[in-house]
Amino acid sequence: MKIHFFELDIFQLNELFMKKIAVVFDTTYGHTQVIANKVLDGLASTKLEAKIFAVKDINANAELLNDLEKYDGIIFGSPTYMGSVSAEFKKFMDSTSGVWFQQKWKDKIAAGFTNSGSLSGDKSNTLATLFTFACQHSMVWVSQGIFPNGELNRIGSWVGLMAQSDNAPVEQTPPESDKKYAFEFGKRVAEFVLTKLK
Repeated sequence: MKIHFFELDIFQLNELFMKKIAVVFDTTYGHTQVIANKVLDGLASTKLEAKIFAVKDINANAELLNDLEKYDGIIFGSPTYMGSVSAEFKKFMDSTSGVWFQQKWKDKIAAGFTNSGSLSGDKSNTLATLFTFACQHSMVWVSQGIFPNGELNRIGSWVGLMAQSDNAPVEQTPPESDKKYAFEFGKRVAEFVLTKLK
């Protein structure tokens, strides 16, 4: 289809050229969704379009998986269960085999985050799983890039964002420092996309 740019209004032009990042996450008790929403807020604070997808919705509707092809990058997020991603997130990963076979996500930006009930919880293995998954799709991984300062990146992760939530309602946990960290993480990925992708 031939596009006549002079026929498009400013909103259509923005949609055509604006960079887009998707946040794809799973949550069971809502704590990882709190982090996902803050990552989304960080993305949206910059000059790009950001949208959030729950993997349970993608797993129930294959059309949503196709929608991810429209994005310049995907930030993956899963709670850490038994030292790895959740079963629902793994189901999503396995559902992308057709995308992988055609390498439809090749050269898209990728990043990842996780949350668990303990400070460690073997969260590094979850991030390694997300990293490997992204590399299987030939994506370009962005590290979290925020130096530990006692508040932000309090767990001291480098591959991706690590958050921790107590066994309490989402109104109480994760702590504000992790929420702020998630916002800055989203902002970092957005700024990478805006400055490094031409």
